[in-house]
Amino acid sequence: MKHIDHFNVLLRDTINLSKFNLDVLEDKADEVFAALHDDELSGDDVLSMKRQGSWAQRTIITPQPGKDFDADVMVRLRYNPDWVDDPRKYSNLVYNAIDDSPVLNWRDFERHARCVRVHYDGMHVDVVPYVVFPDGTQRIINRDKNKFEITTPDEFTSWMQEKDQLANGNLRRAIRIVKYLRDHKGSFTGTPSIIITTLLGNQVTPAAKLNNPDAFKDVPTTLLTLIAGLNGWLAEYDGVPPVKPSGTGIDFTHRWQPESFSYFKKRIAAHGAEIDDAFHETDHEDSVTKWQALFGEGFKAPKTSGGGSGGAAGTGAATTSSRNGRAG
Repeated sequence: MKHIDHFNVLLRDTINLSKFNLDVLEDKADEVFAALHDDELSGDDVLSMKRQGSWAQRTIITPQPGKDFDADVMVRLRYNPDWVDDPRKYSNLVYNAIDDSPVLNWRDFERHARCVRVHYDGMHVDVVPYVVFPDGTQRIINRDKNKFEITTPDEFTSWMQEKDQLANGNLRRAIRIVKYLRDHKGSFTGTPSIIITTLLGNQVTPAAKLNNPDAFKDVPTTLLTLIAGLNGWLAEYDGVPPVKPSGTGIDFTHRWQPESFSYFKKRIAAHGAEIDDAFHETDHEDSVTKWQALFGEGFKAPKTSGGGSGGAAGTGAATTSSRNGRAG
């Protein structure tokens, strides 16, 4: 059974990052950008900021207890032809501006290979500096290797939007659910979010919808469709498969290690069987129990106005308003 109403509650109350925390992300990211832009020495070289990663893709989830939630932001810096052979200077510019800022310099912050991380209570902001070259390519900086790396975040965001639209808005919800399994159930350890997003997104195709018009009708059906398709695709590979968002020319294969792939493949097969079993279970209580074995007690019926739980099995709207003000 689907228990759509239970999935709505799971997403709203357990998985989705709250509107309060989303507002905190927005506020702190703006604070960091303002501090960079206001820097007396380099502020004129700080041009703009945009979201990156799960925040931009709207697949961000509530972290495990005691762990940070985070915002990844890309900050565009003015291209300097004199720094072509020493790209580390861009990273240093960001770090030094934070160090000089009276707003930020009392906070914990540190350099990473591709970002400067600024810590707040319960969260952090990863500032990824990038420049646009004269040929139009966007390049981030790998400070450890002192080299530029071409990046295409806008293309990936567009790809994600197209896939989610084809899936009736349910792709993002399914991605959040799978990320929840990774973070809260210990599944898929070592597999980055970008890999999960790409692999699930690649299962959303016109052919899948043609073969089954209801393939992406609601959250549980979408989850079943995506995991079954991914399980079949993974079975074709003994080693790390190509991880390429279809039709974009982007390649994330290098970000997956063989041991992480092997574990991911086994866990997807196991979870696929569990999802299929819970979905096709015809007894109401047994089906709920099987879904709860995957997602915990957060998988439950919504409370009625009288304080009890309501909602018949497999009923309820396909979407619901989440705490961040958007559908599920």
